[in-house]
Amino acid sequence: MDSILMEECGIDEAGRGPLIGPMVMAIVCGDSNELKRIGVADSKKLSPRRREFIYAELACFRQKHIIISPGEIDTYVRDKKLNIMEETYALQLISFLPERLRVYVDSFDVNEARLENKLRAVSGREVICKHHADDTYAQVSAASIVAKVIRDREVEKLHDKFGNFGSGYPSDPRTINFVENAIKNNINIDSIVRHEWKTYKNMFNSKLRY
Repeated sequence: MDSILMEECGIDEAGRGPLIGPMVMAIVCGDSNELKRIGVADSKKLSPRRREFIYAELACFRQKHIIISPGEIDTYVRDKKLNIMEETYALQLISFLPERLRVYVDSFDVNEARLENKLRAVSGREVICKHHADDTYAQVSAASIVAKVIRDREVEKLHDKFGNFGSGYPSDPRTINFVENAIKNNINIDSIVRHEWKTYKNMFNSKLRY
């Protein structure tokens, strides 16, 4: 006898920490066994090629993503409200669901219960927030893959326009060299860089001292 499929949903993001490029948040809904069958896992543990393959397989699952620009991220960071931004978009993704499905969220708040209570109260849905949920729940793993693939594609578009600046993360020497060169030579990268990041402020202030 076939097992009864149980559709649940997961939310995750990609690109919270980079110096360059957008953040992407995604929700994916489906049955855990069906998602595991196509090989979902934490996107960080998958090769780019494997992520792209699974992303294509996820096309038949209900999903939605939101791309958040560096400028909008700066606005929230300036007021020390980055978590509020993610709460806002998590609630938008939850509201996308017509049914009252259970939603798992990879907790972006250090206090899982606080975030869980807030999302439950506002959405009226059953929400479970856990750290490293992309390792625990197949739906969150799927969302992490969608978010990562979309962000990587957005970064490739920026490479085509601005040149190869690497991953966009502060730990990437190519990214740091790109930003330092832009600041030094007055190259306008305002639309893609996060000005409120400490890394950028330090580089910009170093230029002013010389």
